[in-house]
Amino acid sequence: MQQTKSTYFYAVGLSYEKADAEVRGHFSLSLSDKQKLLEQAKTNGIESVIAISTCNRTELYGFAEHPYQLIQLLCDNTKGTVEEFQKVAYIHKNKDAVNHMFRVGSGLDSQILGDFEIISQIKTAARLSKAKGLLNSYTERLVNSVIQASKRIKNETELSSGATSVSFAAVQYIMNNVERISEKNILLFGTGKIGKNTCENLVKHTKNPHITLINRTKTKAEEIAGKFNVLVKDYEHLKKEVNNSDILIVATGAQNPTINKSLISTKNPLLILDLSIPKNVNENVSELDNVSLIHMDDLAKITDDTLEKRKTFIPAAETIIDEISAEFNAWLDTLRFVPTIQAIKHKLTDFKNSEFNTQRKKLADFNEDQAELITNNLIQKITNQFAHHLREGGSTSDESIELIKKIFQLEETSSNV
Repeated sequence: MQQTKSTYFYAVGLSYEKADAEVRGHFSLSLSDKQKLLEQAKTNGIESVIAISTCNRTELYGFAEHPYQLIQLLCDNTKGTVEEFQKVAYIHKNKDAVNHMFRVGSGLDSQILGDFEIISQIKTAARLSKAKGLLNSYTERLVNSVIQASKRIKNETELSSGATSVSFAAVQYIMNNVERISEKNILLFGTGKIGKNTCENLVKHTKNPHITLINRTKTKAEEIAGKFNVLVKDYEHLKKEVNNSDILIVATGAQNPTINKSLISTKNPLLILDLSIPKNVNENVSELDNVSLIHMDDLAKITDDTLEKRKTFIPAAETIIDEISAEFNAWLDTLRFVPTIQAIKHKLTDFKNSEFNTQRKKLADFNEDQAELITNNLIQKITNQFAHHLREGGSTSDESIELIKKIFQLEETSSNV
């Protein structure tokens, strides 16, 4: 997979497997952070990179001469340091990086097995990079292949049955640990994707009529409230609503804690679930005897009855990944032929131009336009024939390339693989 200028395809990042919520928070990328990162990448001459940042992981996929170039990009645009990154990071190169993206996008590498929410993040990241001119044909083809694998796994297996997301796990935890759930006052603070999914699961599974939403931008909360028939309160009423609640779910996207000890004055039991990365609930709330604080990493350890069933579909999911990654690799192999095919085309064009010069001198009525049309068609048919032979050549294609170079006396061309 070596590219021109001796660059390679890398996946660099960190995830829930080695990095706890606090460390993941240091490397969290907001939308504006991603945009700055991409601008810096462009300035640094990186041809293709996509940035993914979720509650469970932050990753960069891109081409670089050395992975440090991507690591530095990440550290320059987050609160994390290179030293901190090295303690918990992973670096995958070329085929290993490709395989990693397939596993991530298919839900096999999710904190909760079968959680497919990551695929929408990959799509969004690719669109953002493409808009910035930082998505080459290789990465775009890979992303589309991963999306295809994700769809097939969803449709052809039951890997995503049961509780597969943090938002569902949060609701499951509440239902398993809170008595008379339908009578409790529940406040959901933050209405991004996780907040929206949590609200939907609360309404669907708890049958609770006392759910209140608060968001800094009230209109966003009202949009969700309209769909699920729940209450919306102004952000200014946050403190009052927190102290009127039995359960507080925090799913904001702030870079610093939005809930802390000073906000809580109630003496009644209060369960707080923090579904945010970085953490949006200050640990000091745990100093209050009546408060129980649960973070998403705690929720991810909770298994449900269908987990073992989902595990049985891992081989089927891996088979689908093998099929689609094989198609991607087959396409990738054809890229090796491109320089040779282009060189043949240039050589034949040189022959044509030389012959045209000869015929112009010999023939006064030489019809150059007609000759141009005919010879161009012939050149295209000949190069197509060579391309077809190389694609079908399998293990002998390298020998064919060398033979073609010798016959046509082609100059060495840089490999795209």
